[in-house]
This record gives sequence, C-alpha cells and structure tokens, in this order.
Amino acid sequence: MDVFGGLAFIFIFFLLLVAALFILNIVTSVWAYRDSLRKGKSKEYAIIVLVATLIFPILGLIVYLVIRND
Repeated sequence: MDVFGGLAFIFIFFLLLVAALFILNIVTSVWAYRDSLRKGKSKEYAIIVLVATLIFPILGLIVYLVIRND
C-alpha cells in the first residue's frame, strides 16, 4: 500500500466517523425531544431540550438525563 492509499483510508475512516457521530447526535436529540413530550412537559420545554442537545451533544444529554425525572 502506498502513502496515498493509506491517507485515503484514513480520510474515509475519519469522514465515516464524523458522519456517524452527527447521526448519533440527531438521534439522541430527537429522542430527548420525544421523551420530554411523553413525560408531559410543554412543547416549549421540549424545544429547549432539543436545541440544547443539538448544540451541546454530550453535556446537553447528560443534563437532560439528570433533570428528566424531576
């Protein structure tokens, strides 16, 4: 395998990893939105949860998981 073949493999791997993390972020954000609606919260609250988990994926999801049972 030459140098360019190795670089292409690394680039494709990195691209697939970024795409997978992006899709995971979307899925967890939609889950948090639907979960907050299912728990009887208002639509405004659910939209705030959705935006927070989209902008701050890991921290937003952790915070939502802590406060969702209140």
